[in-house]
This record gives sequence, structure tokens and C-alpha cells, in this order.
Amino acid sequence: MLERKGCRRQVGTSTLVPKFISCCYAREDIIITMLPEGKHVRSVYMGDGDSEADSKSICASDVTGKLLLDCSTIDTASSLAVKDYIRNKFPASTSFYDAPVSGGVVGAQKGTIAFFLGCDGSDPNLPFLTELLKLMGKDVIPCGGPSKGLAAKLSNNYLSGIIAIAVSEAMDMGMRSGLDPRVLAKVYAAGTAQNTICDRFCPVPGVYPEAPSSKGYTNGFRVQLMRKDFSLALEMANRVGAKNVLGEAGLATYDGASNDPRCRDLDSRVVFRYLGGNEDWQKDADDATANTQT
Repeated sequence: MLERKGCRRQVGTSTLVPKFISCCYAREDIIITMLPEGKHVRSVYMGDGDSEADSKSICASDVTGKLLLDCSTIDTASSLAVKDYIRNKFPASTSFYDAPVSGGVVGAQKGTIAFFLGCDGSDPNLPFLTELLKLMGKDVIPCGGPSKGLAAKLSNNYLSGIIAIAVSEAMDMGMRSGLDPRVLAKVYAAGTAQNTICDRFCPVPGVYPEAPSSKGYTNGFRVQLMRKDFSLALEMANRVGAKNVLGEAGLATYDGASNDPRCRDLDSRVVFRYLGGNEDWQKDADDATANTQT
């Protein structure tokens, strides 16, 4: 997996980066990519119509016999277009898989991310792919075929995004009713509302020390990326005829937070701030305690 800043450290100047990357494409047996959007994935693999850029795309080199894995979270149509392009250009044993990840920055740092792999359980490459991806993450889940890893990831992020909003709203109403958010978290964990967002990524600062919210909403999954994934999930739902009664409200929330200067570039659970939650609850509680003792 190549990252532009890392490449610059290797070659010393940004003008040599494309040539350096092209050499890597030709040399390596396994190529792993992770890019922001579908248009970037198409460009990196297929080119974009510009002769110079096309000459530096992955498929400008002979990738016959190579394993190509794209870990981007993008639209399924772009992934399928790249797969078809590769299959048509290199029909002899070139394999392209979608393998988006979940777990966020913290999961990546701890090596606990999950890979949702776009292949079925009978794929002959699955044992090797599983071994390879487990060098970087904890779980590798084959999802059934091309682009199905992406479909699973978009479904997951839609649900994760909805839960983060719901936890923020539930915490806010409970806190405004006089409850300590740490008590609320215990209640949710013991009852039917138990969920990973509240347990490990609680939107309320100070409830879970390792959560991005407890670190100023830094070192997490940026709210703009959640907005992008949420939008892609709704596009997928519309394409397949699924009904999402919470979808438009959720997208409006992430769209608003993405454009709010108080929230932009911060972890997506900053929706607690966007929705008006009290981040200074601990200070307020300490002040109230001090007042009762005087």
C-alpha cells in the first residue's frame, strides 16, 4: 500500500513520485490501494483520459497474475467498473477484490480493524487473502462476491451513523433530565440499547477515556467521511429499492455537521456537539457538588 508522503520520503521529491509508484506497480505481486472516492480509484487503476496520467495508472503496467485489493469505501459501481476493466484487459489470472475496512483510526493503530472482502467462501485465493489481511487487522469476512464487501461496508456505516445520532440524542435527553452520562452508559450496556458506539466510541466526552470525544473529537473517523459514506449508502438503497425512513434525516445531520466550523474535520461522533449536547457536564457536576458543600 503506497501513501504519497511515504513515497516522497523514499524518492526525495514529489516530481518523482508518479514514476516511483509506477515502478512499484510493475514490481510487486500484491497491490493494495485505499483512496477517498470512486473517481480516484477509477483514475489510479484505469487512468482518466489524460495520456500522462494514464501512463502512470496501475493497469498501464502488466498486472497479469497479480492480486489487486482496493480497501477504499466507494460506490459499488466504480469498483465493478474497475474489476471489469481489469478482467477485459488482463484476462489471464489477474484478481481484483474490494476489501473496505471498519474500525477507524484507533482500530488501525491497534491492528483490530475488520476487512469486508468482496469474495465468496469458495474463492481459491481466500485462504491467502485472509492470512495477508490479518497482518493488518483482526477480522476478515468474505461477503459473497465482487462489490459485496462494499455493500456490506456501506450498510455497516449507515447503521453506525444512525446509532451515533441516536446515542447522542438519548444521552442529551437523559443528561438534561439530571442523569450522569456514565450512569446512562451503564444502563444502555445492561439493557436492550447496548451498542459498540456507546461502549467504545461514546459521543459524550469523558464517558469512555479512549473515545475520540474524550480527546477533543480527534483521532477518529472524520465527519465529512461519514457524510460521504452515508450518502453512498442511501444511493445504494435507492438503487436496490430499499426504504430508509431515517436516512434523509441522518444525512441532513451529517451534512450540517460537516459544514459547521465547530465540527468540521473532527470525529463523526461530534454530532453530539452539533445537536447541542453538554460537553462540560463534568465541570458542571463538580461546580454543583462544590456549591452544595459551601
